[in-house]
Amino acid sequence: MQEVNKLKEIVARFTGNVEGVEVKPLGAGHINDSFKVVAGEKEYVLQRINHAIFKNVPQLQNNILRVTMHIRQKLMDAGVQDVDRRVLTLIPTPDGKLFCQDEDGNYWRMMDFIRDSKSYDEINPELAYRAGLAFGDFQKMLADLPGGPLFETIPNFHNIESRLETFRDSVRANKVGRLAEVQGLVNELEARADEMCKAERLHREGKLVKRTNHCDTKVNNILFDRNDEVLCVVDLDTVMPGYVLSDFGDFIRTGANKGAEDDPNLDNVEVDLEIFEGYANGYLENAASFLTDIEIENLAFGAKLLTYMQTVRFLTDYIDGDNYYKISYGNHNLVRSKAQFKLLQSLEENFDKMQEIVLKSAAKFKA
Repeated sequence: MQEVNKLKEIVARFTGNVEGVEVKPLGAGHINDSFKVVAGEKEYVLQRINHAIFKNVPQLQNNILRVTMHIRQKLMDAGVQDVDRRVLTLIPTPDGKLFCQDEDGNYWRMMDFIRDSKSYDEINPELAYRAGLAFGDFQKMLADLPGGPLFETIPNFHNIESRLETFRDSVRANKVGRLAEVQGLVNELEARADEMCKAERLHREGKLVKRTNHCDTKVNNILFDRNDEVLCVVDLDTVMPGYVLSDFGDFIRTGANKGAEDDPNLDNVEVDLEIFEGYANGYLENAASFLTDIEIENLAFGAKLLTYMQTVRFLTDYIDGDNYYKISYGNHNLVRSKAQFKLLQSLEENFDKMQEIVLKSAAKFKA
């Protein structure tokens, strides 16, 4: 009861009222704690922001405001109906702030709850196509975001050169004596390192641009209506500058794997080309018009890159002694590393087919 009363007090800092307010846990997010708020006829989402991960909350919230206001204006200009269900709406405090801080130092924010919406954790080719439409449209609407680049909420989040530097530091330190056990996998990753740094090299050469990316393109970050039509993209904490190939690749890594991210049976793990094709077609239907040839040519590479990057991150944590990712058993991070590496091998084996799908789809929608 004490926790509920405290949550109601937080709500009051945004609405100015605690009378008749109900607060209940919402979902099981990995980063932020979320609660459903009912206040009369109004419904909200209250979130405790993970300040350990998002260290600059004012800039984080300013990013989300800039993105949502720009999308809202685009939807209104296009004559879209029911705009409030098509983009997140942040609730400011009475003095205009987009967050508040409690006595324990926790940061909180509130937004409108989007009614009659649902999300999916499982994927099929049709949902993959619709997810592609959603993320392609999201990037398209933000391609002309004014005011310069967004703040980088997690520095070097998808920068493989930075991830490899951390990985090599861990290998050299070998803190808990696990290196000998994984030396073969370390060698496999190092053998691919030069290829995987291609995007960073292209950017330095001025050939690959950074755009406004979502940076967490999982299907459960899309809200659908009752008829499975896309409503909006949510979970905007990681929206920041990046390469479109990273957003494309991260969806394929998470959505087009026939096995689980931590599948102990590597025979289950391979790329689902039907999911890949569905997503590529949906994404390029909305995105082909603004992408450069270099971006299109490297979308399939993005699937390899993000899978490689996640293998590096899991293995780094295993070598370090499991300090970052939550584990369910002793060698969980090693199992994850092996499963991600198996997916990478499948992506490499099917790369020509993936490239053909992308180029064929892009030619169709650019015409």
